[in-house]
Amino acid sequence: MSITLKDKALIGFSPLPDNEVFDIEDIYGAKHYRRLKTVVRKTQGAWLYTQDGRKILDCLAAYSAANPGHHHPKIVDALVRALQENYASVISNVVYTDVLALFLKKVAELVPQLGLRFGNNGNKVLPKNGGVESVETSIKLARYYGWKEKGIPDGKQEIIVFENNFHGRMITIVSFSTSQKYKEGFGPLTPGFKIARYGSLEDTEKLINPNTCAILVEPMQGEGGMYQPPKGFLKGLRDLADKHNLLLIFDEIQVGLGRTGKRFCFEHENVIPDAVVLGKAIAGGMVPVSVMVTNRALMDKVFQPGHDGSTFGGYPLACAAGIAALDVMVEERLAERAAETGKILKKKILDIAARSSHVKEVRGEGLFIGIEMKNGDAMVYCEKLLQHDMLCNDSHHHTIRVSPPLIINDDEVDYIADRLERVLVG
Repeated sequence: MSITLKDKALIGFSPLPDNEVFDIEDIYGAKHYRRLKTVVRKTQGAWLYTQDGRKILDCLAAYSAANPGHHHPKIVDALVRALQENYASVISNVVYTDVLALFLKKVAELVPQLGLRFGNNGNKVLPKNGGVESVETSIKLARYYGWKEKGIPDGKQEIIVFENNFHGRMITIVSFSTSQKYKEGFGPLTPGFKIARYGSLEDTEKLINPNTCAILVEPMQGEGGMYQPPKGFLKGLRDLADKHNLLLIFDEIQVGLGRTGKRFCFEHENVIPDAVVLGKAIAGGMVPVSVMVTNRALMDKVFQPGHDGSTFGGYPLACAAGIAALDVMVEERLAERAAETGKILKKKILDIAARSSHVKEVRGEGLFIGIEMKNGDAMVYCEKLLQHDMLCNDSHHHTIRVSPPLIINDDEVDYIADRLERVLVG
């Protein structure tokens, strides 16, 4: 295949025409996503750019990975320095690096003290590459705790999860998904999970038995339909966990690090879990990294040499990006900005919804907003929004996800409202 440079200035990595990009992916790539036919060549702030000069407002932010915006200069500078000064490369875990130590310290001290019933010992952090890996790490934490501390026979440990959950797509994780398409044909599936209705404490308590070791929950559901739990639900889970000596684990991969208007989603109800999983935005969307954070006493009890490992989990380049991204979140008050901007945007969306014959309900906190459609096919509206230079995606088929980078300004809020008005009302 020959590639000829175009006369006009090149945007992005190559001059490859869009139709050739589609063809190459069709031939060489897995078709595991429903795609919108647009090739993004460059990203900056809250905007995406195509080769033909289109400028598209990113209202997906890679499912919250790009919370500080694309190519935030402070995070880019940290990556460039790490590469130029030769401390970016992966190094064997048999030795120490200062950048990993500083990243672990920053994360541990940023998260409120977890697992309060186990003592005020400080937090410890175990890094991996992506959110699903850290969810698996939290499952190992829970099962080992059940075996070692509760005396559950190994192999009999059970974890309570919830309908419409989304924690990733590895085999153990899809084993407890309630979406059939995520797991059909991938058996044998991993046992040891009981599924309760999201928001139902009664359902949850009925599933607790002597083999139950933990409750794993998203404090707000993302892929499941952008749902907030009823008030008191998270506190009720905390009470059940304390009463029955269970670990309470929150998956905040999509809803943590400022997305919902608080640094951590669990702060909305001031309910402290025993462990939390973070990912996506923790390195500003620039480098893959995720973490499982828990009380020092729990981490030290479970994870001894041989119990876990990851070649690239928390490698120097990722840690450099992570330190910078967490600094940006704090220094630029991204959580507070999400709360303020989200309140204005949601009010505008509610006004549009009241005048639309297509909208069933609007949900969300901060810049984590879902617009549920009456006909159940939100992707149709996402395709129309893209025609108006705004990128969204569907959540659980029926809901439009509106989750732009947390740096959006007043003009960009108006831009979102204008496009939604055109598609949903006009």
